[in-house]
Order: sequence, then C-alpha cells, then structure tokens
Amino acid sequence: MSTRLFTSESVTEGHPDKIADQISDAVLDALLSKEPTARVACETLVTTGVAVIAGEITTNQWVDLQELVRSTIKEIGYNDATFGFDSHTCGVINMIGKQSLDISQGVDTGGAGDQGMMFGYATDETPELMPLPIVLAHALTRRLSELRKNGTLAWLRPDGKAQVSVRYEHDRPVAVETVVVSTQHSADVDNDTIHREIKAQVINPVIAQYGLPVEGITYHINPTGRFVVGGPMGDAGLTGRKIIVDTYGGMGRHGGGAFSGKDPSKVDRSAAYAARWVAKNVVKAGLAKRCEVQLAYAIGVAEPVSILVDTFGTGRLPDAAIEQAVKDTFKLTPKAIIEALELRTPIFGETAKYGHFGRTPGKVTVAGRTYDTFTWERTDKADALREAAEKAAGETASSGAKVLAGAA
Repeated sequence: MSTRLFTSESVTEGHPDKIADQISDAVLDALLSKEPTARVACETLVTTGVAVIAGEITTNQWVDLQELVRSTIKEIGYNDATFGFDSHTCGVINMIGKQSLDISQGVDTGGAGDQGMMFGYATDETPELMPLPIVLAHALTRRLSELRKNGTLAWLRPDGKAQVSVRYEHDRPVAVETVVVSTQHSADVDNDTIHREIKAQVINPVIAQYGLPVEGITYHINPTGRFVVGGPMGDAGLTGRKIIVDTYGGMGRHGGGAFSGKDPSKVDRSAAYAARWVAKNVVKAGLAKRCEVQLAYAIGVAEPVSILVDTFGTGRLPDAAIEQAVKDTFKLTPKAIIEALELRTPIFGETAKYGHFGRTPGKVTVAGRTYDTFTWERTDKADALREAAEKAAGETASSGAKVLAGAA
C-alpha cells in the first residue's frame, strides 16, 4: 500500500505577514475602485507600533492612505493597545513612488509586466478541487477568527496559525494524523481552557465537517505553553511572505511570485489566477483527477512563452491533447486574462486572507457598484475544453495512424 503524509499550514488574518498583505490589497482596491487602469505595486511592513507602505503606484486619483491603513488594521482586530498593536496609535509611514517608465512602455502595449513562470493546480480530492490539507488548515484559521469576532471565545486574539498533516493512501486522503494550532490569547486564560476549547470548538468540528474521523488525531495546541505577545509586536510582517499559504499549501509547484498589492498587469498575480482557472476546468471536465498548469512570460511580450499541462498520470486523454485543448480554448495574454476574469475591479481584499484559491465566487459592493469575486474559480470552460481535448486526441491518433501506414 502506497502511504504518505502531507502537511499544509494557514495563518489567521491577524498574523503579521497577513496584516501586511491585507494593507497592500486594501491600497490596490481603493485605487482600482477609482481608476481601473491604475498601476499598483504596494509593499507593506508592519512591526511594533508602525506600518510602512512602499512601492510604485501610477494613478491620477487620491486616496487617504493613512486612514486606509488604520481602518484595515482596525477591521482585522488590532484596535486595543493591550493587544500589542493598535490602529489608533500606530505610526503610518508612506514611502510610495511611481512606476518606472521603462516598465510602463511594455505594459501599455498589452505585454506582461514582468518575466516569470506561474503555476495553477487542481485536484478532485475535495469539492473545492483543492488539496485537502490546505483546505482544512484554512478552515481552522477561519474558525479561530469567527469565534474571536463573535465573542464565543473572548480570550482569543487576532494572531494565530494552523497546520494539518493528512495521510494519503494510493494518492487519496483517508485521515488526519496531526493538527497543530497556535493562537494568541489574553493573559488571564489558562492552558487547560485553551486546549479544551480549541479542540472542542475549532479542530473537531472542522475535521468532522469534511467527513473524517477525529479519533486517533495527535493534537498540538499552543505547544510553547504561552502566546500572549503576538501580531507585529511579536514578529515583523511583510507583504508576500505567505505565498504557499496563499496557493496550494505546498501541493503542486510555485513560481515564486507573491500576489498581494499587485494590479493585474503583473502576471505574478493575473497569470497565476489564470493557471488555476485552467487547471480547475481540466479537472471539472473530467479530463484528469489532478492537473498542474505552468505559464511563462517575457516582460513586454503578450503571448506566453510556454504553456505546460501535467496530469501526473491521471489524465483520461494524453497530456499533449489536453495541452493543445488549453491553447485552443483559453486566451492567455495578460489583456485577455484581465478581461475574462474581470480583474480591473476592487475585489482583492478577500484574497489576502485564507487563500486565493478554492474560494466560492460571489459579489462585493464597493462605492455603490457590484463586482464579481474569485472569477478564476469558475468552471465555465469545462465543456468547451472537453470537446477540444477529445478533438485534439482524435487528430493525434489519426496523424499517428497515417505515419504508421506510410512507414509500412
């Protein structure tokens, strides 16, 4: 029997790195809501008592960035000095400049905003077509935040992490082996209470929700014994330091580019979303149980320099046929991706917490206008992709038969 363990982690919205991501995407959304073609590359640093925003922004609009940074921190939950970071009193330093004209001249003509390779992944092991370990890890951190915000566990504080190890047999998830939860808490709660409540109200309900047994799980809850000092006071946070949390939890490869704070002309973001869109449609179409898509671009060039499809031996048709179908079905220039996925809209704030993928498409209203969210999670191309793949497989088979006949 082929058995292995795979582990993924997630962090709460109050984790220092995630605070930075949310601030960067709040800046992006604020500008896109006023000027959809704004160029934004916003980086954030948070540490004890201060938030620093830097990067390059090109826009004709004005946004009160001081107030935006503070309101984002407040919404996350850092609104009290006793938490170690306070939206009312922290300093905000603005070091933003303008985008280089050397980059703009390539992007203005529809080219990619940078070189690089991006990956998308999908698997049929969960309804979200995502790997189970990262789905469970996100569910745990989301549950921590829910219980904090609704007051059920009033001693919870915004910072926290979860980690889940899942046992696979023959490449299918069968059980949860180990769960690690570390959560910031008030100084007046004892460890026994933390262990009991996190196990009963966070871990076990989430595991049971996915139809898995809770018997036999190894629990590590606040394993250091104390987590009072957290957030930016406990550790500095930076935009883009949780790229594996943001994607597939380490399942499938990663091109290395972060997402938050970047407008969709940056293929680090838009092409990674497109690669997920493609991979998810491949799996939804029944063409494979698992699929990874790689896209690569050259700065200032519109068409991808390479497209790769890998189904890890699970494909119903040859990978070459699926790859050809992808090329026939999807337009993958930056301009086409932006238009198809409606990315010049202020929809990115929610992506900066609990992952960019495996989310349910929905709606968000900003300044009286409603926009579609998580558009890259649509499976609107599945039928067309299946037909194109079957056609490509048939043409390949026919070509092969002709070659064999000629050789004979």
